[in-house]
Amino acid sequence: MKFIDEPFLKHILKREWRSKCNVHLAESLFQTGSKVVKSKKMLYTYAMRIWKRIRTQEVKAWYDGYSFSMAASVYSPRSVVNSMLFGKIENYWNQTETFEALQVYIDMNFDGLKDDVLSMIAGERIPVNTGSFTNDMITFRTEDDVLTLLIHLGYLAYDSENKVVKIPNNEVRNEYVNSVAASDWGEVSIALKQSADTLNAIWQRRPQQVAEGIQLAHFETSHIQYNDENALSYTISLALYAARNFYTMHRELAGGKGFADIVFIPRKKFQDKPALVVELKWDKSADGAISQIKRKEYCRSLEEYAGNALLVGVNYNKKTKLHECMIEEYKF
Repeated sequence: MKFIDEPFLKHILKREWRSKCNVHLAESLFQTGSKVVKSKKMLYTYAMRIWKRIRTQEVKAWYDGYSFSMAASVYSPRSVVNSMLFGKIENYWNQTETFEALQVYIDMNFDGLKDDVLSMIAGERIPVNTGSFTNDMITFRTEDDVLTLLIHLGYLAYDSENKVVKIPNNEVRNEYVNSVAASDWGEVSIALKQSADTLNAIWQRRPQQVAEGIQLAHFETSHIQYNDENALSYTISLALYAARNFYTMHRELAGGKGFADIVFIPRKKFQDKPALVVELKWDKSADGAISQIKRKEYCRSLEEYAGNALLVGVNYNKKTKLHECMIEEYKF
């Protein structure tokens, strides 16, 4: 087995380990075995200690998402290693690729391509025909050719059984958002750029600004016609994209006497943020959405956030074609 010595670890400390906790961890590594880490196994043991500090669910959401017939769950290796080295979850993809590389392909003028990209950012899976791909990075005849290349590049995960593609995880999804935000995709680009403002408006209980942010993210696709609460949920996912930095998002989360449409649970290091329970209505009322959350006791599973949870009701008015929002603090 190859030995890992002090100079190598000092190199890691100098070049990559920048957070205080990892500086201390590196120093403890130097003290092990007369300042020499004697094997890869020992280094692995210390790396796993960092891993255990990170919630497995978050790691999976950020770096998993690929699968093959003989491997049901495949992570992005470099990102997982960096998350262990730095002791935190964030986007490491952009250290090897720039979003401009992705932007070239998703900006291509094929019918339905932009709509499908937006659907996948919001969490949808999209049918794809990989059979017409010519195995080069120049010849593109259809949207399917572009999507197939993105599979090869790792920007999409392919389900061979169902013949559909999806964005594999939050890390790669960030690259799509960066690309769309930098492109000229009209109001959707603006909505993604302003999603942090929309999230702040929820925290500060400014429903009118939240409704305006959702309005910007409103889009229609050939796959998701904007005519029900399910379609509205994808619009909310885009409008509140910035929430993924602070929360783990759950759709149709069981609680109380039913299932809440969308629940945002604060990530481990953002426990000061309020939990968000979002109920959606189509051509009814935002007030009715809030009432349903209370009546069906969707917040019963969120008792640990007592005094720090917000109820968000959103309604799309079919007649005015506008979104309405209501926000209340939940008292347990």
